[in-house]
Amino acid sequence: MHFTQREQRALRQAGVEQETIEAASEAVVAATDAAASDLETFFADRETVYSDMDRAHSASDIQTHAVEYLDLFTHADDIRGYLRFDSWGVPVEGGRVLAEDVVELRLGPTVNGRVRFAADEDAL
Repeated sequence: MHFTQREQRALRQAGVEQETIEAASEAVVAATDAAASDLETFFADRETVYSDMDRAHSASDIQTHAVEYLDLFTHADDIRGYLRFDSWGVPVEGGRVLAEDVVELRLGPTVNGRVRFAADEDAL
């Protein structure tokens, strides 16, 4: 179940039936799975993406990345995985689709922040 025991108890105390809580939990899990799939699809067919990532020693606000893959897994409402570029990679700790040609990933250690990725520089 997506909701913690405390959240479930609070929902029941507020009058929400257990069946409704379970349905909401299943909907959260399904939405998370769909988001992860959409994110992987965004990167799957692209050799190059553009980002607003802050990079040391770069004078540009937009970075160009050669992408090898994005591999994600989900648990309840959590999206995690790994984004591999041509010469380095970074853990992924969340993400969402912002538009058809723009996504946002929360990247872990070495980046530690939200980064938007686009199919085209102009989309950033």
